Amino acid sequence: MKNILLLEDEEAAVRRISKMVLELLPDAKILAALASIAEGIQWLSSNPSPDLILSDIHLADGQSFEIFRRVTVTTPIIFITAYDQYALEAFKVNSIDYILKPVKKEELQRALQKFNNLSVQSPSVNIEKLLLSLQKPAPTYKERFAVRYGEHIKTIETTDIAYFYTENKVTFLVTKDNKRYVVDHHLDQLETLLNPKNFFRINRQFIICFNAITEMFSYSKSRVLIKLNPPCKHETIVSAERSAHFKTWIDG
Repeated sequence: MKNILLLEDEEAAVRRISKMVLELLPDAKILAALASIAEGIQWLSSNPSPDLILSDIHLADGQSFEIFRRVTVTTPIIFITAYDQYALEAFKVNSIDYILKPVKKEELQRALQKFNNLSVQSPSVNIEKLLLSLQKPAPTYKERFAVRYGEHIKTIETTDIAYFYTENKVTFLVTKDNKRYVVDHHLDQLETLLNPKNFFRINRQFIICFNAITEMFSYSKSRVLIKLNPPCKHETIVSAERSAHFKTWIDG
Protein backbone atom coordinates (compact mmCIF):
# COMPACT_ATOMS: atom_id res chain seq x y z
CA MET A 1 0.00 0.00 0.00
CA LYS A 2 1.24 3.47 -0.91
CA ASN A 3 0.61 6.08 1.76
CA ILE A 4 0.16 9.52 0.21
CA LEU A 5 -0.07 12.97 1.80
CA LEU A 6 -1.89 15.65 -0.17
CA LEU A 7 -1.20 19.34 0.38
CA GLU A 8 -3.95 21.30 -1.36
CA ASP A 9 -6.22 24.12 -0.19
CA GLU A 10 -9.00 23.85 -2.79
CA GLU A 11 -11.68 21.33 -1.83
CA ALA A 12 -12.66 20.65 -5.43
CA ALA A 13 -9.02 19.96 -6.33
CA VAL A 14 -8.66 17.66 -3.30
CA ARG A 15 -11.64 15.60 -4.44
CA ARG A 16 -10.50 15.47 -8.05
CA ILE A 17 -6.86 14.62 -7.34
CA SER A 18 -7.79 12.02 -4.70
CA LYS A 19 -10.17 10.34 -7.14
CA MET A 20 -7.54 10.21 -9.89
CA VAL A 21 -4.85 8.91 -7.52
CA LEU A 22 -7.04 6.05 -6.33
CA GLU A 23 -7.98 5.19 -9.90
CA LEU A 24 -4.33 5.08 -10.94
CA LEU A 25 -3.03 3.48 -7.71
CA PRO A 26 -5.81 1.26 -6.37
CA ASP A 27 -3.65 0.19 -3.44
CA ALA A 28 -2.94 3.79 -2.39
CA LYS A 29 -4.25 5.49 0.74
CA ILE A 30 -4.66 9.24 1.11
CA LEU A 31 -3.48 9.78 4.66
CA ALA A 32 -4.59 13.41 4.89
CA ALA A 33 -5.44 16.42 2.77
CA LEU A 34 -3.96 19.54 4.35
CA ALA A 35 -4.75 23.09 3.29
CA SER A 36 -2.08 25.17 5.03
CA ILE A 37 1.59 25.45 5.90
CA ALA A 38 0.76 25.20 9.61
CA GLU A 39 -1.17 21.97 9.11
CA GLY A 40 1.60 20.53 6.95
CA ILE A 41 4.31 21.27 9.50
CA GLN A 42 2.26 19.86 12.36
CA TRP A 43 1.33 16.69 10.50
CA LEU A 44 4.84 15.92 9.19
CA SER A 45 6.35 16.63 12.62
CA SER A 46 4.08 14.17 14.41
CA ASN A 47 3.45 11.35 11.90
CA PRO A 48 5.59 8.76 10.13
CA SER A 49 6.79 9.87 6.72
CA PRO A 50 4.37 9.01 3.90
CA ASP A 51 5.55 7.21 0.78
CA LEU A 52 4.75 10.19 -1.41
CA ILE A 53 3.70 13.83 -1.06
CA LEU A 54 1.54 15.60 -3.63
CA SER A 55 1.91 19.29 -2.91
CA ASP A 56 0.33 22.35 -4.46
CA ILE A 57 2.79 25.24 -4.28
CA HIS A 58 0.20 27.83 -3.21
CA LEU A 59 -1.59 26.94 0.03
CA ALA A 60 -4.04 28.92 2.12
CA ASP A 61 -1.33 30.69 4.14
CA GLY A 62 1.58 30.86 1.70
CA GLN A 63 3.89 28.71 -0.39
CA SER A 64 4.31 25.07 0.56
CA PHE A 65 8.10 25.46 0.26
CA GLU A 66 8.00 26.86 3.79
CA ILE A 67 6.92 23.45 5.11
CA PHE A 68 10.02 21.79 3.68
CA ARG A 69 12.24 24.55 5.02
CA ARG A 70 11.08 23.76 8.53
CA VAL A 71 10.64 19.98 8.37
CA THR A 72 13.24 17.61 6.92
CA VAL A 73 11.50 15.49 4.30
CA THR A 74 13.09 12.58 2.44
CA THR A 75 9.83 11.49 0.86
CA PRO A 76 9.52 11.99 -2.92
CA ILE A 77 7.49 15.09 -3.74
CA ILE A 78 5.38 15.84 -6.78
CA PHE A 79 4.69 19.56 -6.93
CA ILE A 80 1.50 20.87 -8.50
CA THR A 81 2.29 24.16 -10.13
CA ALA A 82 1.15 26.88 -12.48
CA TYR A 83 4.71 28.15 -13.01
CA ASP A 84 5.95 29.00 -16.49
CA GLN A 85 8.28 26.86 -18.59
CA TYR A 86 11.42 28.60 -17.32
CA ALA A 87 10.57 27.73 -13.74
CA LEU A 88 9.74 24.15 -14.64
CA GLU A 89 13.37 23.65 -15.61
CA ALA A 90 14.25 24.30 -11.97
CA PHE A 91 12.12 21.36 -10.88
CA LYS A 92 13.87 19.11 -13.39
CA VAL A 93 17.32 20.23 -12.31
CA ASN A 94 16.44 19.55 -8.68
CA SER A 95 15.12 16.07 -9.51
CA ILE A 96 11.62 16.97 -8.33
CA ASP A 97 8.67 16.01 -10.46
CA TYR A 98 5.81 18.39 -11.17
CA ILE A 99 2.30 18.53 -12.61
CA LEU A 100 0.88 21.60 -14.28
CA LYS A 101 -2.47 22.98 -13.21
CA PRO A 102 -5.17 22.12 -14.02
CA VAL A 103 -4.14 18.55 -13.17
CA LYS A 104 -4.76 16.11 -16.03
CA LYS A 105 -5.05 12.41 -15.40
CA GLU A 106 -2.41 11.47 -17.97
CA GLU A 107 0.09 13.90 -16.39
CA LEU A 108 -0.61 12.54 -12.94
CA GLN A 109 -0.18 9.02 -14.29
CA ARG A 110 3.22 9.96 -15.73
CA ALA A 111 4.37 11.40 -12.40
CA LEU A 112 3.06 8.44 -10.41
CA GLN A 113 4.77 6.03 -12.79
CA LYS A 114 8.04 7.83 -12.14
CA PHE A 115 7.37 7.49 -8.42
CA ASN A 116 6.69 3.76 -8.80
CA ASN A 117 9.95 3.32 -10.65
CA LEU A 118 12.03 4.82 -7.85
CA SER A 119 14.29 2.11 -6.46
CA VAL A 120 15.53 4.19 -3.55
CA GLN A 121 14.19 7.05 -1.50
CA SER A 122 14.80 10.51 -2.87
CA PRO A 123 17.33 12.65 -1.03
CA SER A 124 16.07 15.47 1.16
CA VAL A 125 14.59 18.30 -0.85
CA ASN A 126 16.97 21.24 -0.98
CA ILE A 127 14.34 23.97 -0.87
CA GLU A 128 16.84 26.83 -0.81
CA LYS A 129 18.47 25.49 -3.97
CA LEU A 130 15.07 25.08 -5.59
CA LEU A 131 13.98 28.62 -4.75
CA LEU A 132 17.27 29.98 -6.07
CA SER A 133 16.73 28.09 -9.31
CA LEU A 134 13.21 29.47 -9.58
CA GLN A 135 14.46 33.04 -9.48
CA LYS A 136 14.92 34.40 -12.97
CA PRO A 137 18.40 35.84 -13.43
CA ALA A 138 18.61 39.60 -13.25
CA PRO A 139 18.64 41.07 -16.75
CA THR A 140 21.95 42.29 -18.09
CA TYR A 141 22.30 45.47 -20.13
CA LYS A 142 24.88 46.70 -22.60
CA GLU A 143 27.87 48.38 -21.02
CA ARG A 144 29.39 49.72 -24.25
CA PHE A 145 28.68 50.17 -27.95
CA ALA A 146 31.10 49.65 -30.81
CA VAL A 147 30.81 52.52 -33.29
CA ARG A 148 32.51 53.40 -36.55
CA TYR A 149 33.79 56.77 -37.72
CA GLY A 150 35.58 56.79 -41.03
CA GLU A 151 37.75 53.71 -41.11
CA HIS A 152 38.10 53.66 -37.34
CA ILE A 153 36.21 51.65 -34.75
CA LYS A 154 35.92 52.69 -31.12
CA THR A 155 33.79 51.81 -28.12
CA ILE A 156 31.52 54.17 -26.22
CA GLU A 157 30.70 53.36 -22.62
CA THR A 158 26.96 53.42 -21.96
CA THR A 159 27.59 55.76 -19.03
CA ASP A 160 28.94 58.32 -21.52
CA ILE A 161 25.78 58.37 -23.65
CA ALA A 162 23.29 61.24 -23.44
CA TYR A 163 20.67 60.02 -25.90
CA PHE A 164 19.86 58.10 -29.07
CA TYR A 165 17.70 59.33 -31.93
CA THR A 166 16.72 58.39 -35.46
CA GLU A 167 16.92 60.53 -38.56
CA ASN A 168 16.23 59.37 -42.13
CA LYS A 169 16.05 55.77 -40.88
CA VAL A 170 19.53 56.00 -39.32
CA THR A 171 20.09 55.67 -35.56
CA PHE A 172 22.54 58.01 -33.90
CA LEU A 173 24.22 57.90 -30.51
CA VAL A 174 25.10 61.25 -28.92
CA THR A 175 27.65 61.34 -26.12
CA LYS A 176 27.67 63.67 -23.15
CA ASP A 177 30.51 65.64 -24.77
CA ASN A 178 28.32 66.14 -27.87
CA LYS A 179 29.90 63.66 -30.26
CA ARG A 180 27.59 61.83 -32.65
CA TYR A 181 28.01 58.30 -34.00
CA VAL A 182 25.94 55.93 -36.10
CA VAL A 183 24.90 52.72 -34.33
CA ASP A 184 23.67 49.49 -35.90
CA HIS A 185 20.69 49.05 -33.56
CA HIS A 186 17.26 50.55 -34.11
CA LEU A 187 15.37 52.06 -31.17
CA ASP A 188 13.18 49.00 -30.59
CA GLN A 189 16.32 46.93 -30.05
CA LEU A 190 17.94 49.59 -27.90
CA GLU A 191 14.97 49.59 -25.53
CA THR A 192 15.80 45.99 -24.57
CA LEU A 193 19.57 46.59 -24.42
CA LEU A 194 19.57 49.66 -22.17
CA ASN A 195 18.94 49.74 -18.44
CA PRO A 196 15.41 51.19 -18.02
CA LYS A 197 16.51 52.78 -14.77
CA ASN A 198 18.74 55.13 -16.75
CA PHE A 199 17.17 55.33 -20.22
CA PHE A 200 13.63 56.05 -21.39
CA ARG A 201 12.08 56.13 -24.82
CA ILE A 202 10.13 59.39 -24.91
CA ASN A 203 8.70 58.97 -28.41
CA ARG A 204 9.27 57.12 -31.67
CA GLN A 205 12.44 59.10 -32.39
CA PHE A 206 14.27 59.43 -29.06
CA ILE A 207 15.66 57.40 -26.17
CA ILE A 208 17.19 59.68 -23.56
CA CYS A 209 19.37 59.25 -20.50
CA PHE A 210 18.00 60.64 -17.26
CA ASN A 211 21.22 62.54 -16.62
CA ALA A 212 20.92 64.34 -19.98
CA ILE A 213 17.74 66.15 -18.91
CA THR A 214 18.32 69.80 -17.99
CA GLU A 215 14.77 71.19 -17.98
CA MET A 216 11.21 69.95 -18.37
CA PHE A 217 8.07 71.90 -19.23
CA SER A 218 4.39 71.04 -19.34
CA TYR A 219 3.21 70.86 -22.94
CA SER A 220 -0.12 70.48 -24.70
CA LYS A 221 -2.22 67.30 -24.34
CA SER A 222 -0.43 66.26 -21.11
CA ARG A 223 2.88 65.98 -22.92
CA VAL A 224 6.27 67.07 -21.58
CA LEU A 225 8.81 69.22 -23.39
CA ILE A 226 12.40 68.30 -22.50
CA LYS A 227 15.62 70.26 -22.85
CA LEU A 228 18.68 68.07 -23.19
CA ASN A 229 22.39 68.51 -22.62
CA PRO A 230 24.00 68.46 -25.08
CA PRO A 231 21.27 70.35 -26.96
CA CYS A 232 19.54 68.67 -29.87
CA LYS A 233 18.39 70.28 -33.09
CA HIS A 234 15.17 68.26 -32.93
CA GLU A 235 12.34 69.10 -30.55
CA THR A 236 12.22 66.51 -27.78
CA ILE A 237 8.69 66.00 -26.52
CA VAL A 238 7.39 63.04 -24.52
CA SER A 239 4.48 61.60 -26.51
CA ALA A 240 1.02 61.65 -24.94
CA GLU A 241 0.87 57.85 -24.63
CA ARG A 242 4.25 57.74 -22.84
CA SER A 243 3.79 60.76 -20.55
CA ALA A 244 2.32 58.89 -17.59
CA HIS A 245 5.12 56.29 -17.65
CA PHE A 246 7.70 59.04 -18.09
CA LYS A 247 6.47 60.88 -14.99
CA THR A 248 6.68 57.63 -13.01
CA TRP A 249 10.20 57.06 -14.37
CA ILE A 250 11.56 60.48 -13.39
CA ASP A 251 9.98 60.12 -9.96
CA GLY A 252 12.23 57.13 -9.31
